[in-house]
Amino acid sequence: MSFVRSITAAVFAVSLAGAAHAADPKALTLGTASVGGTYAIYGGVVASLLTEQIKIPVSTQQTQGPNQNILLLESKDIDIGMTTMGVALQAWNGQGTWTQGKQMRNFRALFPMYDTPFHFIATERSGVKSVADLNGKTVGVGPAAGTPGTYFPLMFDALGLKVTVRNGSAADMANQLGDGLIAAFPFAAGVPIPSYTEIEAQRPVRFFTFTGQEIATLKQKIPELSDSVVPKSAYKSMTEDHKTLGLYNFFVAHKELSDDVAYRITKAVLDNNPAMVKGHAAAVETIAANWNRNSFLPFHPGAVKYFTEKGIQIPQNLR
Repeated sequence: MSFVRSITAAVFAVSLAGAAHAADPKALTLGTASVGGTYAIYGGVVASLLTEQIKIPVSTQQTQGPNQNILLLESKDIDIGMTTMGVALQAWNGQGTWTQGKQMRNFRALFPMYDTPFHFIATERSGVKSVADLNGKTVGVGPAAGTPGTYFPLMFDALGLKVTVRNGSAADMANQLGDGLIAAFPFAAGVPIPSYTEIEAQRPVRFFTFTGQEIATLKQKIPELSDSVVPKSAYKSMTEDHKTLGLYNFFVAHKELSDDVAYRITKAVLDNNPAMVKGHAAAVETIAANWNRNSFLPFHPGAVKYFTEKGIQIPQNLR
């Protein structure tokens, strides 16, 4: 009798698993960012990995970046996306002009991605050697709805600098820098930034960063910013590590994504870190241990299940 019961239980369990997967969406759409930045490459790696591992076709949708990804998640126009936690905090609280005062709380955290340090690059011929040198100049900071497009104007204001900001894709900013149409190309993305690497291969460039006092001022006025470093190994022209500020990136999903799919997405990415790193070096930080770089955004129940299996207890305020 016990044997029969065991067989019956096993069949029932398999049936439940089959029913769960039978309810899978036919496809998933992943919001990334503009060509030339890290999101575009990292997102492509994730999409390919998920399509293979969870057996659900995942396609990428080019967006302006974190801000637009959250807006698209809110309206259910994408299923999963990527954001920096500073932008996510603005969305959660309805702060920042782009939110128009509306709190956006339909998205949930799945897994940590990598740190986004704020970078600066200029051509040697521009004569720009410091952040202070940008006063009175025109710079390109990427898409308006991206992390650099959101934060660099706030940073320049906090430092009392009068800087004219241009927006566009990372690739477009790189072209404008090469043509001398902008004095510098400040950006924020996972290291190394593809467009920076391309610029460096074409002409002499100079990398520069904030001074210690500038960092202290910015941390006081924009408290969600945290200490970060661009290692000198990131780019051939860098001769020393650059202390800077950064924001961590998280992979997010609409709260109504099924727990089972959310769990499988989280597991597929975090259990296959070598494949992720092969796709982009920044993914070396895409590990479960970095879950605590999220201090406010609730994790999706499916992600909580994965972390619990790994012996990580997500605090109640993040559930």
